[in-house]
Amino acid sequence: MNPVRLLTPARLALAVLLAGAVGSICLAQSLTIESLTHFPRATLDIEAHGHRDHFEIWIADTPLRQEQGLMFVRELPATQGMLFPQGSPQVAHFWMKNTYIPLDMVFIGEDGRIAKIIANARPFSLDVLSSDVPVIAVLEIRGGEAQQLGIRVGDRVSWKSGGAAR
Repeated sequence: MNPVRLLTPARLALAVLLAGAVGSICLAQSLTIESLTHFPRATLDIEAHGHRDHFEIWIADTPLRQEQGLMFVRELPATQGMLFPQGSPQVAHFWMKNTYIPLDMVFIGEDGRIAKIIANARPFSLDVLSSDVPVIAVLEIRGGEAQQLGIRVGDRVSWKSGGAAR
């Protein structure tokens, strides 16, 4: 048997796909998961129409913390979430890999107002979820909470952490 003849284009593609999958699994397993108790904390308010919703949040303030996000979290109480501040305004892209719970993604524009909301992002999905426009931060909260509280595009968002306010 000639081993070169056994390696058809379809088999080669399958081999490359499997190698990539194994590499991704190894990378995910090598990611050191940091306890959320070590993440910085802050308070965040969303305000519109004379009503204010208050959240206690974790700040994903480093690239590793942003990569981890809310992966492996099995429950997220109401009025808690995680903020992903961007170094400068940019189009943000997220996925739900290793995320066990549905989340609402609240994209915050340069003007401090909500630019877009993705409701109930599907757990474990590898679909890319995009802000579509440059944003300064992304807030993840419990799936369905934005609708339940009446949070909408255009609402104003502010947060305080370590004495600094935005």
